[in-house]
Amino acid sequence: MKIVTANRLSDGRVIYAGLDNQPVEGIDQASVLDDAAAEIVLAEVAGRPDIFVNPYLVEVQERTPSGRDRLKERIRSAGPTVGHSLDPSMWRENA
Repeated sequence: MKIVTANRLSDGRVIYAGLDNQPVEGIDQASVLDDAAAEIVLAEVAGRPDIFVNPYLVEVQERTPSGRDRLKERIRSAGPTVGHSLDPSMWRENA
């Protein structure tokens, strides 16, 4: 089984093709597809570069990445890996 993932053009966040091939942010909302359907959905979202940037297929098992790139995809599905420990009140512009 596979899901379609990409980055969103407007902000670079990881997105997935969900119901009716609409962009969703959570892997738990992604449509899980057989090989044939996955190729069709991939082609459709690739035709929407105003939303989906560089879409590709990811093998999953029960919505968990399972293919050779499973570690990379698990990290991507968890969200950004920077900024979690930064205190926004400490940010300042260099003048």
